[in-house]
Amino acid sequence: MSVIDIALLAKKSGLPASTLRYYEEKNLIKSIGRNGLKRLFDEYVFEQLDFIALGQRAGFTLEDIQLMLTKKGQFEINREQLLEKAQEIKQHVKQLTAIQRCLEHAAQCSANKHSECPKFQKLMRLAGKDQARHKKKTHQIN
Repeated sequence: MSVIDIALLAKKSGLPASTLRYYEEKNLIKSIGRNGLKRLFDEYVFEQLDFIALGQRAGFTLEDIQLMLTKKGQFEINREQLLEKAQEIKQHVKQLTAIQRCLEHAAQCSANKHSECPKFQKLMRLAGKDQARHKKKTHQIN
């Protein structure tokens, strides 16, 4: 097992030492000791940091991510939770694609007025329905 101090970990990971200390405070990573005032980590910490980054990019909170880590820092992934998040992302991608198509069509449409273009009107109605569904779903959760 190779040991790395917090300064080198910060440099190699691209994360500030303050973020690493915060992650340790939140039990996302764990130091294995100290060399003077510097915290020491084993190299497994890079895998943990990658997992944290992936979780954050997927929209999980640090608390959600922490719940997926065991005391030893191993992953205990809740597959149901991951599938729910994947479905959320899939729905978001669909919405963004619809918006993209609407904007592209509006930019290229040859109609004198967008209000006269049936395709643009249809795309706007679809975008409105998606937004209404999202608001309804959000209100049902709260």
